[in-house]
Amino acid sequence: MANKNLKDELEEAEFEIEEIAMQLADMLGAALHFAGVKDDKIPDAVDAYLKGLDEVFEDDEAVAEMGYEEVIQVIESLKNSHKHLFK
Repeated sequence: MANKNLKDELEEAEFEIEEIAMQLADMLGAALHFAGVKDDKIPDAVDAYLKGLDEVFEDDEAVAEMGYEEVIQVIESLKNSHKHLFK
């Protein structure tokens, strides 16, 4: 009985993590929209943003503790390195 309960709790936690990940992806898309990314380029900008995390912060552990300032820093970097994505 305990194993079934743990399994159910694990499945519920995994489902909640997936939902939060989707919400975060939507929020990133909205942030990129308001930063001036062309609507049809949002998926490309999201990919560039994720790759840009490594480029902007290299080996810095700041990525693990990202706040809005770090998000802005990555978006500003994208504006310079991926101008074709922006209006």
